[in-house]
Amino acid sequence: MSMAAWKRVGVCLTAAAVVAGVAGCQDGDGGGTKKKATDSTESEVQTQNEMTKVLQAAFKNTSEAKSSKVRMTMTMPAGVDGGGTVELSGVQGWDPAVMDVTMKGSALAAGDPDAPERIRMIMLDNAMYMDMGAKQAAEMDGKRWMKMDFAAIAEASGDAEIQKQMTSGLENMNQDPAQQLALLLESPNLKHVGPEKVDGVQTQHYKGTLSFDEMIDGNESFDLLSEEEREELTANVEKAGLKGYDTEVWVNEDNYPVKMVVGMKMPQGTMNMTANYSDYGAKAEVEAPPAAETFDLMEMLKELEDLGADSGADLGA
Repeated sequence: MSMAAWKRVGVCLTAAAVVAGVAGCQDGDGGGTKKKATDSTESEVQTQNEMTKVLQAAFKNTSEAKSSKVRMTMTMPAGVDGGGTVELSGVQGWDPAVMDVTMKGSALAAGDPDAPERIRMIMLDNAMYMDMGAKQAAEMDGKRWMKMDFAAIAEASGDAEIQKQMTSGLENMNQDPAQQLALLLESPNLKHVGPEKVDGVQTQHYKGTLSFDEMIDGNESFDLLSEEEREELTANVEKAGLKGYDTEVWVNEDNYPVKMVVGMKMPQGTMNMTANYSDYGAKAEVEAPPAAETFDLMEMLKELEDLGADSGADLGA
């Protein structure tokens, strides 16, 4: 594979990591908020109860829908690898987690003028498939689809911690837009912004913020970690400079989220994800690409490793 192709792989991996990472940071049970009513006025308590009722109803409806059409834009700071804008559009499903979307944007072409303008990405059975384009197919005997089996990547690492993180990540990827609502419900400063129209649809706009520590406290998946592991995770996040999350959601009159915005604060700037959802319950009939057109990233790396070992043995002889 040429260096340009490896750059395309790198950008795609970054985009995939963002998609998985955002999902992995979302969890919850749709419960109430942490906001205490002790010092609140009766009016504030009533407003809080109304917000909680709406968002819990949206959580329930969206969880039961199991799929939707999605249009997403991710903007990453220039200081981050793969920085720029990535747009996704297609269909996603949850329980089980599937996705069939097309990506485009400046981040795909960063540092590689030969990169395809659009890349199709499929997620199915805990694996991600990326269409690397006709140029890639010409370099790989017609194989244009790159497969990344997350479980195989974790196993090949030989690192128990990576395996645990990858397994947890796969579980967390089985998420839906409702998990954003669950996360928002954990915000200690949840606010009702007011009525707004989104894509011609009347909605109610809500927003809240969470620090990383508050996100951990509200995320049940972190309960599986030991105290030492939690401290290590927190230290790594602090080292990376992730400050917290800003979350906004627009809920329509049928109690479905039609738009969500998540901002992740980092030293290089804020990474923003804006997602528009529609057609809840739309069939997510996702199929894996033809095997004859697919190459497994881990198998290819293993072959290259073996070739390197054989070359070393020949030189030694």
